[in-house]
Amino acid sequence: MPASATPAPADAAVGDSGPAAGDQDEVVPDSPAVAAAAPDVSAAEEAVEDESSEATAGPARSSRGLVASIVAGVLVLALAGVTGWLLVERSAANDRDAQRAEFVTTAQDTVINLTTIKPDTAKEDVERILAGASGEFKAEFDGREDPFVSVVKEAGVTTVGKILESGIESEDGNTAKVLVAARADVSTPDGAQNGPRDFRMRVTVTDDGGTKTASKVEFVP
Repeated sequence: MPASATPAPADAAVGDSGPAAGDQDEVVPDSPAVAAAAPDVSAAEEAVEDESSEATAGPARSSRGLVASIVAGVLVLALAGVTGWLLVERSAANDRDAQRAEFVTTAQDTVINLTTIKPDTAKEDVERILAGASGEFKAEFDGREDPFVSVVKEAGVTTVGKILESGIESEDGNTAKVLVAARADVSTPDGAQNGPRDFRMRVTVTDDGGTKTASKVEFVP
């Protein structure tokens, strides 16, 4: 009787037929599928990082802008303050210069009036001196105007003054002492004493409510 073929085990047949259904879905780490998916993951991570950086940079830029605005505002205020101070100082300096110039002019006028006397205008000459006088200087002429005019007319002496130099010696508020160097050209009827005469005077000028007058006159060597 012929030998019958021994049937193969059922398990062996199943095992050799191929991988199990569950094993077909498993992805090998080094497979092309993993390699293809990796760039997508990296791109997503970079996008998240970019968004995070932009979110962080936004407040930083805002803070820097705020600081810049504050600094600019402070600089503008400081510049405005300095400009205002300079304008005030300049105005005050201009006022002081103007007052000093008026002190000198008043002293010069006083000396010119004192050194310019003519027999035919003696009365008017004295009145001109008194118009710019005050205080002690004016008091020196009290009761002496007429005798002075009479002496000038009788002597027939003519003097014409001019300023050589002048400048403020000292200043104290509304008062200034001005040194004036002057020359008077003297003419006498007989011509015996004709010629220039040089004088130096210290004129104290007082500012009374904007009106400047000579309150004292001294001859100095």
